[in-house]
Amino acid sequence: MIGIGIWLVLSYNKLGVFTLSTRSKRYYKIITYGCQMNEHDAEVLAGQLEELDYLPTEEENRADLIILVTCAVREHAEQRVYGKIGELYRLKQANPNLVLAVGGCMSQQSEVAKKLKQRFPYLDIIFGTHNLADFPDLLRAAAESQETVMEIWDREGEVREHLPRVRQDGLKAWTTIMYGCNNFCTYCIVPYVRGRERSRQPESIIAEVRELVDRGYKEVSLLGQNVNSYGKDLGRDYDFADLLYAVNETGIERIRFTTSHPKDISPRLIEAMAKCEHVMEHLHLPVQAGSNRILRAMNRRYTRERYLELIEQIRKAVPNITLTTDVIVGFPGETEEDFADTLSLVETVRYDAAFTFAYSPRGGTPAAKMQEQVPEAVRKDRLLRLIELQNRISLERNQELIGGEQELLVEGPSKNDPDKLTGRTRGNKLVHFVGAEGLTGQIVQVRITDAQTWNLFGELI
Repeated sequence: MIGIGIWLVLSYNKLGVFTLSTRSKRYYKIITYGCQMNEHDAEVLAGQLEELDYLPTEEENRADLIILVTCAVREHAEQRVYGKIGELYRLKQANPNLVLAVGGCMSQQSEVAKKLKQRFPYLDIIFGTHNLADFPDLLRAAAESQETVMEIWDREGEVREHLPRVRQDGLKAWTTIMYGCNNFCTYCIVPYVRGRERSRQPESIIAEVRELVDRGYKEVSLLGQNVNSYGKDLGRDYDFADLLYAVNETGIERIRFTTSHPKDISPRLIEAMAKCEHVMEHLHLPVQAGSNRILRAMNRRYTRERYLELIEQIRKAVPNITLTTDVIVGFPGETEEDFADTLSLVETVRYDAAFTFAYSPRGGTPAAKMQEQVPEAVRKDRLLRLIELQNRISLERNQELIGGEQELLVEGPSKNDPDKLTGRTRGNKLVHFVGAEGLTGQIVQVRITDAQTWNLFGELI
């Protein structure tokens, strides 16, 4: 799932005129919440700002411009943003040159945007997800105004190519292949804040990946709310399988993609995953629930039986694939029997890992208005039981790899143990091992020597 928001820093001079900065150098900081699409949006914002001669900084008290990239998928993410806005007020008071701006999925909701303006009158810019490409214009408008500049488009525009961007990593990169979502799951706010599906032209995507190869990147992750439906709006006979075959020929060494919707996985796509040597053996396939009754209430448009059939087909085509998923417990009307269906599905599939959530009502979604909302205590209890089951399975799945060999892309020193390096397997599992720091960016072979729930340990071969 996907959200964006931004803080800016502006000031009034002694004459009451709003200015950007009195210093010869101007600095920006972007704080990002939420999913990978937010990371992509933050890279675009950074690119636009650096074209305006802003420099990045990690120090909030040094920034002339602070950008929050916000997420509206879950209530906890919104509360963190509200808390951060309040926290940054002291910087606004101490530095009259500070500009504060909030944009993205939270502010794309008109009621939330109004709430932001009323609750935090010191914000300088409020904008939505569809205004990303026009942020420099909003920044200039804020410099000329003593009031909050608020720009929220109700509808998405055409896909804008060739926007500047600053990528955060020289090894792995995100490439967005489409925007928006047409699925309207009853619990999800994304179609309302990100708009309907719009696919980028394959030629533009291929050119971007080739540029990444030329710049030394080893891995690309293709992003979309539902990558499996890529190409349906292009008016040509070209789908996500075609795109995978094309990206596989660009010279990039590793290809990943997220997120996949089960209803749109075709036999042709499964075949492409098996045949493309640079497509990694990892699939994130959100199931959300194991009960057909709850799946219908969620508007997921597949059954438990169809999902399990897909898993069987995928594992037959790619025997060593790593499978991960999303699961929501405590959806309105979920009974103990429904929850038992979810537990049994998780036990049957034996995911390598799962992102698990207790249902949280999101204003503006059909599920928020449903009767039979499950009590919070019940939701929390079911979440803990699910986590306990998945943690056991994750550990067992990792232990099955002990003694075997794995190909790793070395990412650099371990955050927890500087004497070790870390890398990701083709199945996207994190491995710690002893090796020279010069191996960073290289693809190596290791033998797995030990396993924990979330990590593996290995030795160079």
